[in-house]
Amino acid sequence: MESGGAAGVVLAWQDAVNDGDVDRLLALSDPDIAIVGPRGAGHGHDALRAWLERAGVRLTALRLFARDRVVVVEQRGVWRSAETGHEPSAATIAARFRIEDGRVTQFERFDTIDAALAAAGLGPADEIRDV
Repeated sequence: MESGGAAGVVLAWQDAVNDGDVDRLLALSDPDIAIVGPRGAGHGHDALRAWLERAGVRLTALRLFARDRVVVVEQRGVWRSAETGHEPSAATIAARFRIEDGRVTQFERFDTIDAALAAAGLGPADEIRDV
């Protein structure tokens, strides 16, 4: 898989989420990052820190699409309960990222890869193989 450029930033960002490493996640994120998800939207490092603390998610990249500064990742997400550690839900989802100067400036979650690709203006020709 591609390890540099915008796709590399996104994969490193996802690794920081999986590791629960808030310092690394913030370093990979613009101070005014826009975060859009099923429960609403937020901006900035404080919102990102709060999202990481409550999400309890582990993400596995299934497919990756990228062009210029836009990246879409189809992911398997597993959400764990912070109280019990049990896996209350799992789903295949997608996320759209915008990268500027080596940092994530926008992260938006979608229920389907098709919706994320449409929002990003990407298609099959933009897929990076070997995820």
